[in-house]
Amino acid sequence: MNDIAMMAVALVAGHALADYPLQGDFLAKAKNRDNPIPGVPWWQALAAHAAIHGGFVAAITGVWWLFFAEFAAHWLTDDAKCRGRISFNADQAIHLVCKAWWILIAVAVAF
Repeated sequence: MNDIAMMAVALVAGHALADYPLQGDFLAKAKNRDNPIPGVPWWQALAAHAAIHGGFVAAITGVWWLFFAEFAAHWLTDDAKCRGRISFNADQAIHLVCKAWWILIAVAVAF
Protein backbone atom coordinates (compact mmCIF):
# COMPACT_ATOMS: atom_id res chain seq x y z
CA MET A 1 0.00 0.00 0.00
CA ASN A 2 2.86 2.37 0.77
CA ASP A 3 4.21 2.00 -2.78
CA ILE A 4 0.79 2.79 -4.26
CA ALA A 5 0.44 5.85 -2.03
CA MET A 6 3.90 7.05 -3.04
CA MET A 7 3.02 6.54 -6.71
CA ALA A 8 -0.11 8.64 -6.20
CA VAL A 9 1.87 11.40 -4.49
CA ALA A 10 4.52 11.34 -7.23
CA LEU A 11 1.90 11.45 -10.02
CA VAL A 12 0.09 14.40 -8.45
CA ALA A 13 3.37 16.23 -7.83
CA GLY A 14 4.55 15.44 -11.37
CA HIS A 15 1.28 16.78 -12.70
CA ALA A 16 1.67 19.99 -10.73
CA LEU A 17 5.23 20.44 -12.02
CA ALA A 18 4.31 19.69 -15.63
CA ASP A 19 1.13 21.78 -15.69
CA TYR A 20 2.54 24.87 -14.00
CA PRO A 21 6.29 25.68 -13.93
CA LEU A 22 7.27 23.31 -16.77
CA GLN A 23 4.46 24.54 -19.02
CA GLY A 24 5.11 28.22 -18.58
CA ASP A 25 3.45 31.10 -20.36
CA PHE A 26 4.84 30.19 -23.78
CA LEU A 27 3.37 26.68 -23.97
CA ALA A 28 0.16 27.76 -22.26
CA LYS A 29 -0.47 30.31 -25.01
CA ALA A 30 1.12 28.50 -27.96
CA LYS A 31 -0.88 25.25 -27.49
CA ASN A 32 -4.20 26.99 -28.11
CA ARG A 33 -5.32 26.23 -31.67
CA ASP A 34 -7.92 29.02 -31.60
CA ASN A 35 -5.44 31.71 -30.53
CA PRO A 36 -1.88 30.43 -31.04
CA ILE A 37 1.31 32.44 -30.93
CA PRO A 38 1.96 33.61 -34.51
CA GLY A 39 4.55 31.47 -36.24
CA VAL A 40 4.37 28.67 -33.68
CA PRO A 41 2.38 25.59 -34.75
CA TRP A 42 -0.14 25.05 -31.95
CA TRP A 43 0.04 21.28 -32.33
CA GLN A 44 3.79 21.26 -31.67
CA ALA A 45 3.32 23.21 -28.45
CA LEU A 46 0.45 20.97 -27.34
CA ALA A 47 2.47 17.87 -28.24
CA ALA A 48 5.44 19.11 -26.22
CA HIS A 49 3.23 19.78 -23.21
CA ALA A 50 1.51 16.38 -23.50
CA ALA A 51 4.88 14.65 -23.90
CA ILE A 52 6.18 16.21 -20.69
CA HIS A 53 3.17 14.78 -18.87
CA GLY A 54 3.55 11.41 -20.59
CA GLY A 55 7.19 11.26 -19.56
CA PHE A 56 6.35 11.85 -15.92
CA VAL A 57 3.65 9.17 -15.96
CA ALA A 58 5.86 6.55 -17.63
CA ALA A 59 8.83 7.31 -15.35
CA ILE A 60 6.75 7.21 -12.18
CA THR A 61 4.65 4.13 -12.97
CA GLY A 62 7.38 2.19 -14.76
CA VAL A 63 4.91 1.31 -17.51
CA TRP A 64 6.38 2.66 -20.74
CA TRP A 65 3.20 2.57 -22.80
CA LEU A 66 1.37 4.75 -20.29
CA PHE A 67 3.41 7.55 -21.89
CA PHE A 68 1.10 7.25 -24.89
CA ALA A 69 -2.08 6.94 -22.83
CA GLU A 70 -1.23 10.07 -20.83
CA PHE A 71 -0.08 11.89 -23.98
CA ALA A 72 -3.43 11.24 -25.69
CA ALA A 73 -5.55 11.98 -22.62
CA HIS A 74 -3.67 15.16 -21.86
CA TRP A 75 -3.75 16.34 -25.48
CA LEU A 76 -7.52 15.82 -25.78
CA THR A 77 -8.30 17.36 -22.41
CA ASP A 78 -6.12 20.44 -22.85
CA ASP A 79 -7.36 20.99 -26.39
CA ALA A 80 -10.95 20.88 -25.11
CA LYS A 81 -10.05 23.39 -22.39
CA CYS A 82 -8.28 25.73 -24.83
CA ARG A 83 -11.29 25.62 -27.16
CA GLY A 84 -13.68 26.52 -24.32
CA ARG A 85 -15.43 23.15 -24.32
CA ILE A 86 -14.56 22.39 -20.70
CA SER A 87 -13.63 24.59 -17.76
CA PHE A 88 -10.25 24.87 -16.07
CA ASN A 89 -11.60 22.92 -13.08
CA ALA A 90 -12.99 20.16 -15.31
CA ASP A 91 -9.59 19.98 -17.05
CA GLN A 92 -7.79 19.50 -13.75
CA ALA A 93 -10.34 16.95 -12.50
CA ILE A 94 -9.98 14.89 -15.68
CA HIS A 95 -6.19 14.93 -15.32
CA LEU A 96 -6.41 13.67 -11.73
CA VAL A 97 -8.90 10.94 -12.65
CA CYS A 98 -6.46 9.81 -15.34
CA LYS A 99 -3.73 9.58 -12.70
CA ALA A 100 -5.97 7.25 -10.68
CA TRP A 101 -6.45 5.08 -13.77
CA TRP A 102 -2.70 4.96 -14.38
CA ILE A 103 -2.17 3.74 -10.81
CA LEU A 104 -4.75 0.97 -11.26
CA ILE A 105 -3.14 -0.06 -14.55
CA ALA A 106 0.38 0.02 -13.10
CA VAL A 107 -0.69 -2.15 -10.17
CA ALA A 108 -2.50 -4.59 -12.50
CA VAL A 109 0.56 -4.83 -14.77
CA ALA A 110 2.79 -5.52 -11.76
CA PHE A 111 0.77 -8.60 -10.79
